[in-house]
Amino acid sequence: MSRLRRCGRLIAALLRELADEAAYRRYLEAHGRAHSGREWRRFSEERLRAKYARAKCC
Repeated sequence: MSRLRRCGRLIAALLRELADEAAYRRYLEAHGRAHSGREWRRFSEERLRAKYARAKCC
């Protein structure tokens, strides 16, 4: 049973990474802020701005 739980935790952690939840949590910890709608918007805008600011080649 513990192997199944470990696998479930791994899948849940992977899904949190894919959904940016883990990155958002790290962002809050790094900036010393609490979760709020405003912080989520700020985080999302910064990520999108950084993503589309990088030039793509070919």
